[in-house]
Amino acid sequence: MDESNEWLTRFEQIHNDINNTAVYWMAVFMVVVSTTGLLWHLPAPPEFHEISPLLNWGSTFLMATAIYYFIISLSLAIGMLPFLMGLAAIQLWLADSGYPELRVCGGLLIAGMFGLWFGRRGPGNVRAVLQDLQLLMIGPVWLLSVMYRRLGIPV
Repeated sequence: MDESNEWLTRFEQIHNDINNTAVYWMAVFMVVVSTTGLLWHLPAPPEFHEISPLLNWGSTFLMATAIYYFIISLSLAIGMLPFLMGLAAIQLWLADSGYPELRVCGGLLIAGMFGLWFGRRGPGNVRAVLQDLQLLMIGPVWLLSVMYRRLGIPV
């Protein structure tokens, strides 16, 4: 079994007890956006800004995620590029919006964590939410892999 199938199978096994799928997946999105946002707004070394004004801990996280996706599966990585670029676009929009970025990201993270917990509503769901955080960037690629399988696209 290759690495992508191992990760996706592990993720699927851990997530077979989701009671409210819509709430759960919205919560995954909120946690991914907020985590990226919190990383985006961490102070970055001046050398980052010298390379590019868009280089920060959040954009570095997205680039590392893209590289990891390419390592585990070329087709999934290509499919995830619009999602990763969308995450960056959300952060750029938020920075220009005038909204308090850290408060928005913090609020999304809290709401997302509650959504992960509520989406499971079962025994051991606190431990499961912690596993969700551990597999934070596998969730979106797993969802894409499910769509790929339904469309007959090789993972």
